[in-house]
Amino acid sequence: PLVVSLKPEVFEGMRFDFTKPLNQKFYLSHSVYMGNVEVPTANPSQLVKMPMSTYEFGANVIDSRYMLIGRMLTDGRMSGRVKYDFNDAVSAKLNAQITNEPGYSQAMFDLDFKGLDWNGQVKLGNNQFAGLNYLQSVTPAVSLGGEAFWLGSQRKSGVGLAARYNTEKAIATAQVATTGLVSLTYVHKVSDKVALASDFTWNWNARDTSASVGFDYALRQCRLRGKIDNNGVISAFLEERINVGVNFLVSGEIDHTKRDYKFGVGMTVGE
Repeated sequence: PLVVSLKPEVFEGMRFDFTKPLNQKFYLSHSVYMGNVEVPTANPSQLVKMPMSTYEFGANVIDSRYMLIGRMLTDGRMSGRVKYDFNDAVSAKLNAQITNEPGYSQAMFDLDFKGLDWNGQVKLGNNQFAGLNYLQSVTPAVSLGGEAFWLGSQRKSGVGLAARYNTEKAIATAQVATTGLVSLTYVHKVSDKVALASDFTWNWNARDTSASVGFDYALRQCRLRGKIDNNGVISAFLEERINVGVNFLVSGEIDHTKRDYKFGVGMTVGE
């Protein structure tokens, strides 16, 4: 609930997604988008938008032990994801993205370990990136852990500590890192249909603070998600089920400070 409530999938323009299963494990996906893209400028308060349209083709293989996902866009970008479960305790993941722009291609390899009351992860990536994290349950509701990373290309490193409180009705997390980041999140399940969420982030190095509250409301035929942040930006995302395998999407975002208003409609077809 935290991710979908505080990060609704807002978009501007028109979007159409189609999924075609070929058998129980293999299916193809097609996605068309027509809208605007924001172009960065020297003045953060100035918005410049350019019209764009993209087509994305995807091929997916999903099994109980492994998963293969590939995407290709008309602008030349390609991405892929591979996941394989060796057993219930060890799994591996590989994520890669290839672009025509120098320095923007990325690759990340993860090795996950899971015990009865703990889980850990080793991460290796391009630009000489290496990371390690560990989370241990100390009570049925409380878990404590930490993480560390090294970015060799920029000669940067960091260490962080984390805590999580998890019950049937609420999830609270806290993180602090030597990079200057402090993060707090809280999710409360009001009922089987309604969940509320909030987050707070403070970066004392950049002197930057952000906070937001969001909701996730699920009805029988539709699902509504939205949030409002400390800058007054209001976002909402509605997913309405029209028929089996057919959903209608409505997206909106209002930013009065920057005079930026986004509205989008879309449709997803497929199982």
